[in-house]
Parts: sequence; C-alpha cells; structure tokens
Amino acid sequence: MAEVIRMPRLSDTMAEGRIVSWNKKVGDKVKAGDVLAEVETDKATMELESYNEGTLLYIGVEAGKAAKVDGVLAVVGKAGEDFQAALNAAGSAAAAPKEEAKPAAATAPANTDKKEKVALPAGAKDIRMPLLSDTMTEGKIVSWNKKVGDTVKSDDVLAEVETDKATMEVVGYEEGTLLYIGVEAGKAAKVNDIIAIVGKAGTDVSAYVAAEKSGANAAAVNTGNAAEKSESTAQPVAAVQPETGNPTSSDARVKASPLAKKLAEEKGIDISKINGSGDGGRIVKKDVDEYQPAAASESKQQAATPVAAFTGTTQEGFTDIPLTQMRTVIARRLSESMFNAPHFYLTMEINMDTAITARNAMNEVSPVKISFNDMLIKACASALRQHPAVNSSWMGDFIRQNHHIHIGSALALPDGLIVPVIKFADQKSLSQIAADAKQLYQKAKDKKLQPAEFSGNTFTISNLGMMDIEEFTAIINPPDSCILAVGRIKEVVVKKGSGFEVTNIMKVTLSCDHRSVDGAVGAAFLQTLKKYMENPVTMLV
Repeated sequence: MAEVIRMPRLSDTMAEGRIVSWNKKVGDKVKAGDVLAEVETDKATMELESYNEGTLLYIGVEAGKAAKVDGVLAVVGKAGEDFQAALNAAGSAAAAPKEEAKPAAATAPANTDKKEKVALPAGAKDIRMPLLSDTMTEGKIVSWNKKVGDTVKSDDVLAEVETDKATMEVVGYEEGTLLYIGVEAGKAAKVNDIIAIVGKAGTDVSAYVAAEKSGANAAAVNTGNAAEKSESTAQPVAAVQPETGNPTSSDARVKASPLAKKLAEEKGIDISKINGSGDGGRIVKKDVDEYQPAAASESKQQAATPVAAFTGTTQEGFTDIPLTQMRTVIARRLSESMFNAPHFYLTMEINMDTAITARNAMNEVSPVKISFNDMLIKACASALRQHPAVNSSWMGDFIRQNHHIHIGSALALPDGLIVPVIKFADQKSLSQIAADAKQLYQKAKDKKLQPAEFSGNTFTISNLGMMDIEEFTAIINPPDSCILAVGRIKEVVVKKGSGFEVTNIMKVTLSCDHRSVDGAVGAAFLQTLKKYMENPVTMLV
C-alpha cells in the first residue's frame, strides 16, 4: 500500500521546511533509513530519512521550494501502484489536476477594493525578517552584505541580523537583482516585515512597497507567486513531536550541508577538522567561511579584550547606551516573569566536603575537567526525575510536565545573559555534561550559539559562586517553573564532638512559580538535590 511521507517538525520553532535537494528520483528503490532529501529548517539543514521501503512513486515539492510542517512531500509504495487515492486521503493540494487550480486562482481576488491592493510584480520575491529564535520579536540589521543593484545568488548571505540571543546570517534563497532594501543598517524590523526584494533587474516595486507600508496589502494575494505566499505563512501545528532518541550520535561520518561540503572542497579545507555549529554538530556554510587553522584560532582567542578605563572629570555628564536586542528581550521576559509569576524562595545549605573529594578523584580520570557546576547540572537532572512536578511549565489553563530534562545554565556575556541548554542531562555522564557545557559556553562567547542550543530548557541553574556571592535569589527563566541560584563554597567552623573543625558549605536558593510548584514540592526537590551533592557517587548509579 502506498505510504505518504510528510514534512516532519525538525525543530521546536519550525513552521515549514525548504527542500534543498532530493537524493532520490521517481522510480528509484527506497529502503528504510535511506536519506530521501536535504531539508533546510529555520535552524539548520537536516537529512530527511525514509521509514518505508518500496519505490518512490511521487515527489510533491521540487528542490528549492518550501512545504509546511505535515505537508505532503512524497509517496512510497509498490512499483506501478496507483498512489492517487493516498494523495486524496492526505488532503494534498497536489492531488488535484493542474487545470483545476486555475479557477481557484481566478476567484481569489473577488474583493471589491482591488485598487488598494498591489501585487508584487511577476518574478520578484520579497524577503522578510525570519524568526531566528523562539523569543525573537524583531531583529536589528547589523550590516548589509549587498546593495541595491547587486546580483544575488540563492546561497548569498544578504545581511547580518542581531537577535535577542546572537548575531546571525540571513540568506535570501532567491536569485536575481537586489531591487529594494527596506531596513537600513542599525535599524530593527519586526519578524515577518519585508527587509528586501529580489527580482529581475529594472523591475519597479515602488507601488508594492508603498502598499505594504500603508497596510493596504495586509490581505493581498500575490497572484504571480500565490503558491509561494501560502507556503510562507506559518500555520499552527496540531501536536508537538517529543524529542526522542540517544542525545549523542554514533554516526561517524561528517555531517555537513551540501553547500558547506562544496565550499570546503573549493577552499581545499579538510571538512572533518571543522567544528559544526548546526543541529547535532552539522557543518554549515558559516562554519566553513569562519574556519581558521588551530594555531591562528588559539592566538586569536588569547588576544586580550581592551577595557575602557574610567576618565575622571569635573563636569557633569552621562552616556546613553543603546539597547541591544538581547538586553531588550531580557528586560521584557524577566519583567513578565517577575510580575506575572508569583515567586517564592527556598534556601538550603549543602555540605560540599565529599563533593570536593569526589571531584578531585573524577578529574584524575575524566577526559575533560568537571566543575562543581557540572556536578550541579547532573544532580538537578537526577533530582528532577524523582520530582517531575518541578520539571514543569505553567501554560495558562494547564500545567505541562515535561518528560525530557533539559538543563539551562545561565551565562553572563557583555551584552547580557544567555542560557545555553544541556539537552537530556539526566541521560549523560558527568564528563559528557562537562564537555557539552564547555563547548556551549565557548560558542556563546563567540556569538556562534544556534537557536536550538539556547532554547527548550525545562529547568535553569544560575551560579554566581565563582564571583564570591554567598547567596542570592534568581528570577525564573520562562518557560521553567523553577530556577536554582547557587552561591560560593565557603569554609565555616562547626562544632563536632568536643571540638571544632572546618567544613565547606554551599548555599542554594530555589525560586519557584507558586502556580505550578507548591512549597512542599520545592522543598522535597531540594532535599533530594542535597543528598546527591553530599554523596555524589549516588548520581552515578
């Protein structure tokens, strides 16, 4: 029986995927596990595997085009089998004959205010501000790599965009001439606002731009690109697919996008030596462009960052510092968290004597240095398995208890705070957590952190112990229900028997959202965390 293959949801923010290339053609034999196509999402270029065996009977989306999540991509079945019934059952628009699509297009502009709406000229394509992170509402254009009149290729990086999390590249995926730039460098645009238009040289797009700015095109249909317009509109997804599988890949081959492989070959670079910044360590174009030999990279990292010294003055004055996208979103989200979520706080002391001894012993054999923060990540993840109510999110009219455990570890940057996420932390060893955390922290400092690496947290840790802070309270990091604030390890004198001795104490404070976590639940979680930290060997069982 013919089986329909649909566009999978490959990231938590994905609304559609673009087919970069097909690895099979109609008539080819397909096995379970075969890579059918390369799919570009909002976060990375990924492989689409087949879970069916048979013959590829139909391809519904050609290379270079996009399809919405759950849209029909292909049909696999027996050679010569009639697959039309499967397409009809799937509700695919492609199942209808092409001749039947014409009347629908003709009846679409049945609106009476045609004069107010202006269609984009045939062959032209508008490029809009993409959603580059789950919390992004607007992006600031840092710089344009092209100017009006320049020839543009589908894989050209048009601009650098600063989001609330990082500075990222925007690729147009269109070929032609850059006809219009809608946002100058240094200015911001909201998600889905037009930032540029690409088309044939000499095409006049001024009427379309004017209609967009006036709002007259809010409900307009681009008759020349109707299919593309409908595909680019994000639709709600019926259900979120749970993240499954082993968090570490056993695939020994190099994972890279086709474009990255081509560029590496042209530049004579051994692609296996490049660290990938895409999902699962996949190598993308940006990684090849920024690759430097180890020696040059190390010397660059060792270069001191100049710090502006304070200059004394007898005149009153001040400096107004423009808000970065990161700082803007920090202010908005944490304000919403503080004033919308009823916080309460639980503080506990943890004896760290055994943890100190255990850490020294583990670091003698660990391939990567394990920190106390790594131990806390593991301990929190282990404790969350026993207290699922803490691993939850307040959703307004229901509470979502997450089955997976993703620990966010807050990191201070010059521009603000970012929270790299250790995925499936409960399933990882301490050395794996330490290696993942080290890599994520470095990528965050280099502004190379990808959206999938700073989103999806179910619990967060904020550690200021290395800055000699004894204890503090932290604001809950949405969508979490709790955040753990960690102070420094302090030597204190305690009475033992008839004498006194020095012991090492660390204070932790759990901030809880009272809507989803009660006091007794939070206290029980801290008791379990304390047991793990005071006897670390129990985390390894």
